[in-house]
Amino acid sequence: MCGAVIEALAIRKQGVYVDCTFGRGGHSRAVLERLGPTGRLLALDRDPEAVRVGEGWIDPRFRIVHAAFSELGSVLDRLGVGKVDGVLIDLGVSSPQLDDPARGFSFRQSGPLDMRMDPSRGMPVRQWLLQASEQEIAKVIAEYGEERFAVQIASAIAARIRRDGDAALLTTRELAELVAGVVRRRQRHVAPGHDPATRAFQAFRIFINRELEELADVLVGACERLVSGGRMAVISFHSLEDRLVKRFIAEQSGRDAPRDPVTGAHLPVAMRLRPVARVLPDPDEVRINPRSRSAVLRVAQRT
Repeated sequence: MCGAVIEALAIRKQGVYVDCTFGRGGHSRAVLERLGPTGRLLALDRDPEAVRVGEGWIDPRFRIVHAAFSELGSVLDRLGVGKVDGVLIDLGVSSPQLDDPARGFSFRQSGPLDMRMDPSRGMPVRQWLLQASEQEIAKVIAEYGEERFAVQIASAIAARIRRDGDAALLTTRELAELVAGVVRRRQRHVAPGHDPATRAFQAFRIFINRELEELADVLVGACERLVSGGRMAVISFHSLEDRLVKRFIAEQSGRDAPRDPVTGAHLPVAMRLRPVARVLPDPDEVRINPRSRSAVLRVAQRT
């Protein structure tokens, strides 16, 4: 959705922009093409491999920092940047992370059960599963994967760990097959092209990377740092993310303002954002990039 993102940001040639998820630089490259010689682009990414790619770019207008996007405010402070003209937040997992079995994100390829976006920090999924209770596992799968068979999947995982101990769940394939077996036994029909392990893998990835907490923090930070008229563009890939973004924009635009308990009238609030657009990928985009089919781009402007 690169074209839609660039249009949404309404780039000013001399502006200062932040790409909160550099990935392999597709959006950043498009932003730089539209910036003038005094424009600036700061990119963040918590994946060291992505940062190494960005560090190889030679452009005085560009800088990349190894940081989670929840650290946006502190990074801008450290670099002496006050306000910015636009912030892009492209959520989810990058294609290189999905395509590399060693990163442990894919349920279609066998690799170590890791799923950390920053392998230098935090706990791999496997380590957490080995120490978590069956109830904790079920809660994560239900809340972050919206999986109706969460209890049964958690029970199967706990049984496998009791059986195999430290040798349990060494690979993504082992976990995917275990989850798929539970879902297929409980669900008569699985949609073609939909892997039964999808929701559970999503849940573990979101949980281990604190993705929703990170998103909540960066939305606040981005809103605070935007200049008047500056824009925030957020691409989400599942309902949990999109719901959080939608609710934040609604709150900051006054749509979800609290009501007077007696009269029921909306109480006055400071309107900080104005909703601009909600954009879905067109058929050509989905054909070129099938992973974009669930994407939702929401755009808001600082008042």
